[in-house]
Amino acid sequence: MPGTLLLDSGGLSKLYRKDRTVVALVQAASKEGVRVATSAMTTLEADYERIHPARITWVLSRIDVHDVTKEITDRAAVLLRTHHLHGHKYAIDAALAAARKAPRPVTVLTSDPEDLTLLCGPSVEVVKV
Repeated sequence: MPGTLLLDSGGLSKLYRKDRTVVALVQAASKEGVRVATSAMTTLEADYERIHPARITWVLSRIDVHDVTKEITDRAAVLLRTHHLHGHKYAIDAALAAARKAPRPVTVLTSDPEDLTLLCGPSVEVVKV
């Protein structure tokens, strides 16, 4: 089954902390052949305080961490301008949303569904975790 499960910083942080719901969703997606991914910028934003560095390395080795290229930042900038958003509060989410060219269907696991629903649009399922 094609598709992509994207983790924003909230989803990635919960995966680091072994949140049962997020771990189950990621395991189910992987089992079904769904690509589990995040952006390199999201790995900077995720909460890694009190998480052993080996745990972070292990988690990131099992998901696709895509580079944030100039093409992605250009698309993210368009998203920000379109929705009249700016600043660091939205920049990393916009870069993640710019990955909408990921294999469909795309689902985003987030602790902040309002921002990502706005940035991703109706073609992306946004799930609060």
